[in-house]
Amino acid sequence: MRRKRSKHTVFNFVLLLLSTAGLLFIVITMLTEDGSGSRSVQTSAFATPEPDGLPSDEAKAPPLPPSPTASPPPAPTPEPTPVYQEATLIAVGDIMMHKPQIPGAYDKVKKRYDFSEYFKQVTPLFEQGDWVMANLETPIAGASYGYTGYPSFNAPIELLDALDDAGVNILTNANNHVLDKGEKGLLRTLEHLKQYSFAIKGSAASREEADANVIVERNGIKMGILAYTYGTNGIPIPEGKPYMVNMIDENKIIADIKKTKEAGADLVTIALHFGTEYQTQPNEEQKRLSRKLIAEGADIIAGSHPHVIQPYEVLQATDGKGGTRQGLIIYSLGNFISNQRDNTKDYGVIFKVHIRKNATNGTVELKEITSIPTWVHRYQPDRNYRYRILPVEQTIKDSSDSLLTAADYKSLKTHLALLRNRLESMR
Repeated sequence: MRRKRSKHTVFNFVLLLLSTAGLLFIVITMLTEDGSGSRSVQTSAFATPEPDGLPSDEAKAPPLPPSPTASPPPAPTPEPTPVYQEATLIAVGDIMMHKPQIPGAYDKVKKRYDFSEYFKQVTPLFEQGDWVMANLETPIAGASYGYTGYPSFNAPIELLDALDDAGVNILTNANNHVLDKGEKGLLRTLEHLKQYSFAIKGSAASREEADANVIVERNGIKMGILAYTYGTNGIPIPEGKPYMVNMIDENKIIADIKKTKEAGADLVTIALHFGTEYQTQPNEEQKRLSRKLIAEGADIIAGSHPHVIQPYEVLQATDGKGGTRQGLIIYSLGNFISNQRDNTKDYGVIFKVHIRKNATNGTVELKEITSIPTWVHRYQPDRNYRYRILPVEQTIKDSSDSLLTAADYKSLKTHLALLRNRLESMR
């Protein structure tokens, strides 16, 4: 009995030890889970279940692409550097041949005429020009027509030699003396002119010749040349041949300006034979027509016929490209060479116009406009007169011409002041 109770006591003791050990194990386990596993338990309690068969990283939505960064606006294209081309126009007035001029130019030894002395003093000025333009106000019909002066002119062909040698390269002949020797005389004149390198405008031997554009290019600048006259001294233009002489017709001139520019001219110079003889100011019709033509696209008007210098003016006009341009009107260039005297009929003017073209955009500017008054010095070393064209200011400055008297120099100074005031009176 006592042995059974002892065994029972041992059993209970072992059971107590096991119970105590189990209790300790449970406590230790709980403490361990509270310190290191609570976060994972808590997370798993609220987490969205992973899709079956997919790892966690692959189940996540792909990240959004980054927002594009705004690019700075492109830099503006720089304006191209302008490329300029430059050339100079020299324009003079009437080339006339009165009867007293002819005998003194005859060389008896060479048996020919020589007019080179006329132009020796102005040739250096001509050499500064790329275009050198003059109004030929006399037929050159040949000896068979006789060499005659006013009122029905005809000059020796040697006059063309002298003009060519001096550097003139453009001759216009739309003027009131163009038909002085009739249709045949004009045709002979044209034949003679074509033996030289002159650009010619104002009269024509055929319709095709009349319609042809005359555009003279220098240094990359193309100048169109047009020429018209108010009349022919009552001599009718040959019947059925209106093309032989260019008459002033406003609508026709405007159409010719556009036609010439469409043919490639960068600028257009028009020789207009108009106005009132011996009047030192332009009349209203001269002003109206010239200003109208500038507005319609002409760039330079070179006037003749009054036989005295008249003022010039510079106008602003549109260039057809959204900008403005200058237009030059010289109402009368006066006599460049003639026998006319007194009341400033023996004075003329050389106009020197510096022209610049912007080759980048095609615009043209009249950069510098210079007027150089000239005087026809007539002297008589023998029974015949001789003639020279002298640049007035240079002649006064030098004061060394042995053929001039003190009275000549005094007169030159007086007339220079008068002509300067006249030229600038419309500026």
